[in-house]
Amino acid sequence: MSQDVYQINSRPVGLCVIINNKNFKDGSQRRGTDKDAQSLAEVFSWLGFRVLMCKDLTRDQMDQALTFVASLADMSQLQKFNFKEWDGSSFVDPRKVLEHGDAFICSILSYGKKGVVLGTDRDPLPIIEITRKFSGCDQSVLTGKPKVFVIQACQGSNIQRGAQLMETSPSTILEDADVLVAMATVAGRASFRHIVDGSWFVQSLCEQLKERCPRGEDIVSILHYVNNDVANREVSLCSQSGEVKLGRQMPEPKFTLTKKLVLQPQHS
Repeated sequence: MSQDVYQINSRPVGLCVIINNKNFKDGSQRRGTDKDAQSLAEVFSWLGFRVLMCKDLTRDQMDQALTFVASLADMSQLQKFNFKEWDGSSFVDPRKVLEHGDAFICSILSYGKKGVVLGTDRDPLPIIEITRKFSGCDQSVLTGKPKVFVIQACQGSNIQRGAQLMETSPSTILEDADVLVAMATVAGRASFRHIVDGSWFVQSLCEQLKERCPRGEDIVSILHYVNNDVANREVSLCSQSGEVKLGRQMPEPKFTLTKKLVLQPQHS
């Protein structure tokens, strides 16, 4: 295989971890998020990953659960955070020892604000703290391997308007290599989620992966199509004054990948 492509030889390919925050302590619910979690589980299982999910974690619980996932040092943490594994049709108790493999996926489905995701207690966990848990170091088995973070969360309350130019942020690249952070929206903006069909971003990502991974397209190229698809969607929003405006959404991938990440469907 070409030297500019990450070597993906392990079977399973690696772990895909989903944190699915649906029920918040203030009584609010992120309806439609279970659809996103299932869609992600289906597509990444199809791509050869073992898929784990835990639900409804506070800020500190998210932090602790991700610390565990980064090292896999204490398997009792699986029960502490009630991790479940996708078996092809539902989430069940994990049955095998966990190993990292050649690639890692982490998806967080929650509320958010600029630069952070929220636990069910509404306390913020900075996204940079999440990615740095998986930074390359001498002790990490993920050093030199691709690590992808899919963040479905608002990054503010402002609505993206179709007539506005997207603000770019070229200085926000992560300092660690081999990381891709795929954000549902740009800083300061809201993201959209259907209460039955799931979020625009996650559903588009899963659709594009299913269509383009069998063709051998790399994940950054696929995210271009996701950007275009989501950017061309719109929703009618009614303000308190009764004025109707169109809401749009612009996803934003940021990456320090040093090679192309190509994921292929795995056939057992």
